[in-house]
Amino acid sequence: MDNIAVLIPCYNEEKTIGKVVADVKANIPEAVVYVYDNNSTDKTSEIAAAAGAIVRKEHLQGKGNVIRRMFREIDAKCYLMVDGDDTYPMEFAREMCDLVTEDGADMVVGDRLSSTYFTENKRPFHNFGNSFVRFAINRLFKTNIKDIMTGYRAFSFNFAKTFPVLSKGFEIETEMTIHAVYNNMDVRNVVVEYRDRPEGSVSKLSTYSDGFKVIMTIVKLYKNYKPFAFFNAIAILLTLVSVIFFIPVLMEYIETGLVSRFPTLIVCGFVVIAAIQSFFAGLILSTMANKNRRDFEQRLINIHFEERNL
Repeated sequence: MDNIAVLIPCYNEEKTIGKVVADVKANIPEAVVYVYDNNSTDKTSEIAAAAGAIVRKEHLQGKGNVIRRMFREIDAKCYLMVDGDDTYPMEFAREMCDLVTEDGADMVVGDRLSSTYFTENKRPFHNFGNSFVRFAINRLFKTNIKDIMTGYRAFSFNFAKTFPVLSKGFEIETEMTIHAVYNNMDVRNVVVEYRDRPEGSVSKLSTYSDGFKVIMTIVKLYKNYKPFAFFNAIAILLTLVSVIFFIPVLMEYIETGLVSRFPTLIVCGFVVIAAIQSFFAGLILSTMANKNRRDFEQRLINIHFEERNL
C-alpha cells in the first residue's frame, strides 16, 4: 500500500503534464504519481513517463471512468487527485494530505472559489455554474462545502473503497461531494489558489452540455439519497394543482348545486391519487435509504479492517 498516491487523470495534456508531475515530486517527494491516460492523441503518456510518473490507460472515455479504475487498482492511505492542466498549485498538497493521514479526514476539498478562481477563470458561465452548483448542494443537503466542482481533492482509503462511481464524465466531482456529505464523512475545506490554463492548453469541459449533466446528477442523487423530501415535494405540487382546479368546480356546486365540469373533477381526483402515491413512494424509498445507510456503516467497518491488514 502506498502512503500517498497522486492520481492525475489526463486527456491531451502534453503541454502541462510534465510540469504537474515535477511539481508533485518537488512538494511531496515520497508520493507515488499515477497518470491515467484517457485515450490521448498527443504525447501525454510519453512526457508523463519521462517525468517519473507511472502511466496507465483507461479506454472508456470520461473522467468518471478514469477515477473508477484508479480507485479500484490503487491502494493508498491517502489519495490526492489533481488535474493534469496545471491549474492547481501543488504547494497546498502537503496540507491536504496531512489532513487525511494525520487528522483523519475522509475528503479534503481544494477550495478555489474562496481565492483566485473568479479573477483567473475567463469563462463567465463557468463562474456562474460553479456558484449555482455550490448553492444548490449546500441548500439541498444542508452542508457548507466551499467548492463542489474542484478537481483538487484528497481522499482516505475508506472513501476510495466505498465510493460507488456512477458518473462517466465531469459530474463525478458533484457525485463525490454528495456521497461524502450524505454518509456523514469528515469533509474539510482548504483554500487553494487557482490559475487559468496556460496558453495553448484547451479545456475539455463543455459549459452547456456538461453543466446540464451536473444539474441532472444533482436531481438524481437528491432523489436517491433523500427520497422522502423529493417525492413529498412532488406530492405537495400535485395537491396544489388539484386544489387550484377543483376550487371553481366547488364554488359552482355551492352556488347552483350542479357540477358542469365533470372532466375537470375527474382529472382532479386522479391528480390527488397521484399525489398520494408519490407520498407513499417517498415513505417506502426513505425506509430503503435508511437501510442502505446502515449497510454502508457496516461496510466502512469491514473496509477499516481491510486497510489495517494491507
